[in-house]
Amino acid sequence: MIFARKVWKLLVAVKDGLALLFLLLFFLLLYVALSARPSAGTVRDGALLLRLDGAVVEEPATQDPLRQFVSGAAPVSEYAARDVVRALRLAAMDKRVKAVVLDLSRFSGAGLVHLQDIGAAMDRVRAAKKPVLTYAVAYADDGVLLAAHASEAWVNPFGGAFVVGPGGNRLFYARLLDKLKVTAHVFRVGTYKSAIEPFTRDSMSPEARENAESLYAALWEAWKADVARARPKADLARVTGDPVGWVKGAQGDLAKASQAAGLVDRIGDEVAFGQRVAELAGKSTLDTAPGSFAHTPLRTYLAAHKSDTGGKAVGVVTIAGEIVDGDAGPGTAGGERIAGLLDDALDDDLAALVVRVDSPGGSILASEQIRTAIGRYKAKGVPVVVSMANLAASGGYWVSTPGSRIFAEPGTVTGSIGVFALIPSFERTLTEIGVTSDGAKTTPLSGQPDVLGGLSPEVSAMIQANVEHSYGRFLDLVGKARGKAPQDVDRIAQGRVWDGGAARQLGLVDQFGTLDDAVVYAAKAAKLEDGGWHRTYLGTPPDSWAQLLAQFANRDEDSAPPAGRVGAGGLDWTAITAGRQQAAAAKALRNAMRLTSVRGMQAYCLECPTAPRPLSDRAADSRGWLIAAARLLGLTGA
Repeated sequence: MIFARKVWKLLVAVKDGLALLFLLLFFLLLYVALSARPSAGTVRDGALLLRLDGAVVEEPATQDPLRQFVSGAAPVSEYAARDVVRALRLAAMDKRVKAVVLDLSRFSGAGLVHLQDIGAAMDRVRAAKKPVLTYAVAYADDGVLLAAHASEAWVNPFGGAFVVGPGGNRLFYARLLDKLKVTAHVFRVGTYKSAIEPFTRDSMSPEARENAESLYAALWEAWKADVARARPKADLARVTGDPVGWVKGAQGDLAKASQAAGLVDRIGDEVAFGQRVAELAGKSTLDTAPGSFAHTPLRTYLAAHKSDTGGKAVGVVTIAGEIVDGDAGPGTAGGERIAGLLDDALDDDLAALVVRVDSPGGSILASEQIRTAIGRYKAKGVPVVVSMANLAASGGYWVSTPGSRIFAEPGTVTGSIGVFALIPSFERTLTEIGVTSDGAKTTPLSGQPDVLGGLSPEVSAMIQANVEHSYGRFLDLVGKARGKAPQDVDRIAQGRVWDGGAARQLGLVDQFGTLDDAVVYAAKAAKLEDGGWHRTYLGTPPDSWAQLLAQFANRDEDSAPPAGRVGAGGLDWTAITAGRQQAAAAKALRNAMRLTSVRGMQAYCLECPTAPRPLSDRAADSRGWLIAAARLLGLTGA
């Protein structure tokens, strides 16, 4: 009986503990639900505060807060470029907004097209006679471009601005694979399709180098032209031509060197900056901490300005990130998911469809799935217009072919019309350790492709033939879309990557223009009158549970201490540089793991500039690529 009573008490204690746990969880979720969405109409007289603690992207990826919690990784943020631009445009006309503040203390970057769009929106605010101020501990290239459009660019005394320009090194694995006796079977079409070169060479081919130098030169000139136009006094020649002499001229003080070169206007910490904003926009009545100022954060400001829903709808579907099979996304272009979005809206009486592309491509099957779904709109008589953002290459161009009009910008990277497949085999590795393979076959294809025993000549020839057929299909699609013969497309294809200006001259795009320009063109193509239409974004409804957890896991704009100040936990230039190297290492490992992953034929631009990702200063984040490296070398399980 004594034992039974003890067991009973233990069960009651467990029951009470679980009840308490679920009760606490209930009230926690209730609190998060009530505070998850800022109420409209809470815009305060003062500054519009754009605290960009992460990357600006075309389509923010869905975060998994539970996974972040388990991994110990710091929450990361992504901001839709269209949200930032819209907030700036609204602020230019809003009498309640006295100034605009961009807190770039933890800004990890954006694509050139997005940066230029944001810069143009900042110029619109300044044209409305409203000051635009930026603050950061350190500005890298992307931050420098945004700061160039500010009326006052501030930097922390212990920080500074620096410019490195596009480009850099890639890793090549041919010697490593040879040492490991791994055979990389490469099937490709395209002289310039250099995505597979890291697995077959120990350096860039002359064709790949020519293409990369031409592309980066065009992007570099576009960046410099934008900065020079916005900030003529900036001495970019000195900063980039003699960086050591430039910094030594200020006795190693990067902040003063940045000010002397005209990259920033004023030097001061977050308190001094906040006091300056308070002079322009007013002091905060809710926060008495030094450096606080009256403000409205981005999320609250957008919630107070609902989008117009009058008139006919012009649909916008976003194809952002790598194109993959399945329902992945947002932030990744799952072919099944995007085709489903398009098909679901097919009966919604859309007057026109704009396809917004910001993708390096990926799976040919998924790209074709999306292209076919877009084609159903054309078959229905709905005008289809394509708007290219930073990147619309390879599969990203494949899905653009249904457009009757293609808009791009000078900073857009496009082309890369080519196809490849990559299959590793380990027969030499196994032979080295005394393992061989043998067996009985009924046909030359029995057991093929055999990654352990090696690929037979027959299966290799079949895969290459299929790749060549897919390339021919690609050329045919582009030729029909652009009014060119396939052989003419082949001359400008071959996997070569082009900047927007060159692509326009070659006829791969029709005209320069932003997403707004493309939407207006689509509305006119649908014969809609001005004011008689609105745009609607086709997207997957956010998961309510994920929203609640994300709201709890991420820093809230209004309640984060100190709420009315900038620069909390900012990254200095060494942290930004380290973050870039970490991102480069992660990218290199992702590319290397393509050798061991199971993928079909790819129309993917591995050599294209990639979109920035949020930076984190938490050590847990750095474990991700180390684990990936261990998996690649077979030191851990999948």
